[in-house]
Amino acid sequence: MASLSKAGAALTALREDLSGDVFAPGDLGYDEARTVFNAMIDRRPAVIAQCVDEDDVVRAVRFGRELDLNIAVRGGGHSVAGSALNDGGLVVDLRHMRAVTVHPGAEAVRVAGGAMMSDLDRATQPHGLVTTGGRVSTTGVGGFVLGGGSGWLDRWCGLAVDNLLGVELVTADGERVHANADENPELFWGLHGGGGNFGVATALTLKLYELPEFSIAFLLYLPEHGPEVVRTYRDLITTGPDEASGAALYITAPPEEFVPEHLVGTLLCGAMLTYAGPEADMRKMAEPLLALPHEAEIVGAMPYADVQCMIDDPPGFRNYWSAEYLTGLPDPYVDLYCARAATMPVPTGTMHALFPLGGAISTGPPEYPVPYRDSPWGVHPFGLWEDPADDERCVKWVRDVRADARPWSSGAVYLNFIGDEGADRVVAGLGPENTRRLAALKRTYDPDNVFRFNHNIRPA
Repeated sequence: MASLSKAGAALTALREDLSGDVFAPGDLGYDEARTVFNAMIDRRPAVIAQCVDEDDVVRAVRFGRELDLNIAVRGGGHSVAGSALNDGGLVVDLRHMRAVTVHPGAEAVRVAGGAMMSDLDRATQPHGLVTTGGRVSTTGVGGFVLGGGSGWLDRWCGLAVDNLLGVELVTADGERVHANADENPELFWGLHGGGGNFGVATALTLKLYELPEFSIAFLLYLPEHGPEVVRTYRDLITTGPDEASGAALYITAPPEEFVPEHLVGTLLCGAMLTYAGPEADMRKMAEPLLALPHEAEIVGAMPYADVQCMIDDPPGFRNYWSAEYLTGLPDPYVDLYCARAATMPVPTGTMHALFPLGGAISTGPPEYPVPYRDSPWGVHPFGLWEDPADDERCVKWVRDVRADARPWSSGAVYLNFIGDEGADRVVAGLGPENTRRLAALKRTYDPDNVFRFNHNIRPA
């Protein structure tokens, strides 16, 4: 750690040189700048550098290295583990770097490192183009893609990382590096699931797809119908086209116009069928779900960017999530999954969800470090609550869901869906052989493990 006089002089120079804002403890705006999505995270960085371009990122990283500060990188700030922050270190904050440039002729888009999912979706929509995005519009694109990237379109377009064409990166030495299939191909491979371990992604280029129409059926049922609903949804997806995706889930009924007032705040089972195609085709596929007795529905064509906002999580809540990826969805597990919903904390924002994989996910490039692509289903307990007094019961419920699923678990996991669950779970999210190869790559680009606030890969 640098001396106080050296640190003070360096901070003064950073404030003068950075085009963006710099916050330190005691500065007006510091507390707002250190607030992240998960209200359970309360960390106090020594410096927050809000960068506005790649030059700022280079300055900030070199400042951190000069003072031997731990460095965290903030994009969307959606990590449940709070990896966008640290205590007593530097945060390279990319939130002002949100430019999205669409190249319709090339069916590609360049996304700045701090862009949110809504920035990407709203920019591509006027062109009738899309790419796999997350299921929440406030998620940061950079962390989402580099961590693998699963969303409503992944069965049709593949994982987000399968559509990665190039990355512009600032390394731990403050150097600019570009990675694609031809330039630094080993680094490019590592960025397909290795997350933020190799540098600060200042921009990503992604492949786009034409999407003339998008439609959904979102149905809510009384919980006693849950096992039949989940089985029906499972069978639809299993035999359906790759254009179909969605989720079977349990939620607290929200105070929305389409929900009967007497059910608001109660536990309901839901089925969400998303379809990358015309409403008529979606309705035909959804007939078995529509035939089951349900309490509320939204059915019809809807812009994809609007669907992306449907389950946005409000900020300021406490969060704890996890996931298991499954070898199948047999009836015994469906029964256990539905029974566990009866213990779900209600009313909260908690969600108990089953997401389908398969389709283009399973046929994507097998060489990338995303071993969960072979699992046909994933279960994602998503704990979201307000009162700190509920911490113990909500965290326990998420862990109980995981325990229920273990007899059917493939052992692999999507790392963006979990917090800090230890080194073994990082290996499960990357694969043992991939982890060794990534550790060698880490030694090349970040031998001092500067970028460790993530699902960390230690240098070989």
